[in-house]
Amino acid sequence: MADRHRPRKGSMGFSPRKRAVRPYGRITSWPETESSEIRIQGFAGWKAGMTHVMMLDTNPYSTSAGQEIRKAVTVVEVPPMKVLAIRGYHMTSYGMQTAGEVWADSEASPDGLMPRFANQTRGERDAEEGRKPAKRAGRIPTRESDSNSEAFDALLSAGLCEVRLIVSTQPSLVKSVPSKTPEIMEVGLVGGDTSEKLEWAREKLGGEVGIGDVYQQGQDLDVVGITKGKGFQGVVKRFGVKLLSHKNSKRRRMIGNLGDFGTGYVRKTVRQAGQMGYHQRTELNKRILRISHPEESDVTPAGGFLHYGEVTNPYMIIQGSLPGPAKRLLRFRDAIRPSGKGNEVQLTYVSTSSKQGV
Repeated sequence: MADRHRPRKGSMGFSPRKRAVRPYGRITSWPETESSEIRIQGFAGWKAGMTHVMMLDTNPYSTSAGQEIRKAVTVVEVPPMKVLAIRGYHMTSYGMQTAGEVWADSEASPDGLMPRFANQTRGERDAEEGRKPAKRAGRIPTRESDSNSEAFDALLSAGLCEVRLIVSTQPSLVKSVPSKTPEIMEVGLVGGDTSEKLEWAREKLGGEVGIGDVYQQGQDLDVVGITKGKGFQGVVKRFGVKLLSHKNSKRRRMIGNLGDFGTGYVRKTVRQAGQMGYHQRTELNKRILRISHPEESDVTPAGGFLHYGEVTNPYMIIQGSLPGPAKRLLRFRDAIRPSGKGNEVQLTYVSTSSKQGV
């Protein structure tokens, strides 16, 4: 009996299936809009867990329009983020490259992570304060010479094509996260021209940005995260290939062959065992159902979220599932391919029943 034809499954866009470099996602592109209002295009928060809600179906074309429906949702804890610096880009023959940065004063930094800005060198400052010269502490680079105002004036006259912000998370505000080291990331700015963006960013420099300043209820966004790691797995679990016949020689849970004799190497398209999970993935058009604070409305289930605990900071309720386990840092971005639906959200009930399995 001849073998049946089975087309290859899976997208090559997910190759190579290797472990992610860092435990949170990296965003390299930000959507362009014609909005005149200047605002930040991204944020970050920690995945707490899942629950379910009851909401009115406001889609007029749905078969359940106007009725209460039940939806699975994910709760994400989103404490405010610190604005560390302004970064400008200019266009070159090699593409967009960094033109300069303006960092906030050290006095405004959390835990002394931000650099100082003075015309003194680091050695002069150490000698003045009676300290021994040391290597830079923390994760933020220290500017050796230019002052804050000089760096800002240099950006104004640099002919920028894009302005972005460098922000950091504040894990010290989250009880459930073991690591208290801030994660530093870049977020896009949208609206206005370059000079207006720089002035707006200068007012925010050294301050905090909350989730309410970036997103609103009912909005669609993209979620970038690192999936749950499953370690080294075989080809059947990793790619879902069919088990060989029970009459097969030696093994069943492997592929039939590694390719033709003529090719002197194994092609990358051949399914083999290897790393499964802990990959960066992007979920498009996830809908925000609520942005709130625990004091305004309770969201923590009885006994706390599994492997997470209580939500004590501002949070978002997002429809559907999100990549990664509990305590995983997720990054958010304006929808780069928006659906354009934008129906009103009307929550009637958020489940806070125990998720402990009792």
